[in-house]
Amino acid sequence: MAYLLMFVTLLHLITLAMLLIATMEKSWWVLDGLENSDLWYNCRLDNATGTWLCASSKETEWLQAVQVLMVLSVVFSSVSFLVFLGQLFTMSKGGLFYFTGLCQVFAGLTAFSAALIYTLHNKEILPNSKELTSGHFGYCFILAWVCVPLLLCSGVIYIHLRKKE
Repeated sequence: MAYLLMFVTLLHLITLAMLLIATMEKSWWVLDGLENSDLWYNCRLDNATGTWLCASSKETEWLQAVQVLMVLSVVFSSVSFLVFLGQLFTMSKGGLFYFTGLCQVFAGLTAFSAALIYTLHNKEILPNSKELTSGHFGYCFILAWVCVPLLLCSGVIYIHLRKKE
């Protein structure tokens, strides 16, 4: 039981870290390594100075939906972890972690929705149509997709997990 508890806690912290990276980093769409687009900024590498020059992304309805869903996913996962810690110390023996599991499942569903919207509507989200032909999805986009099954699995594990003493 102790190993399962450590595994679930570690899985939760890993997925939370991956969600934070996917939400905040600059690599949802990459162009030749010299330009990046993420949920918040469009950045270009200045070859002369070697620094990234960033400007805010053009606000579209689809981009705002992805932003909101990714932030909600981080919030659900964070709340889930805090509730889990609280339940771990206050719940009676034999209790189930339903609320924690449901928050994790909701985090997985919101991350799934955000990644799906970005996949299907990247033509409307990205500022230039040339970016679609010369670019590709970046590692933050892939991290968002990897988080989805991990969040859903940990949510199911939490729902079936019983507190034992």
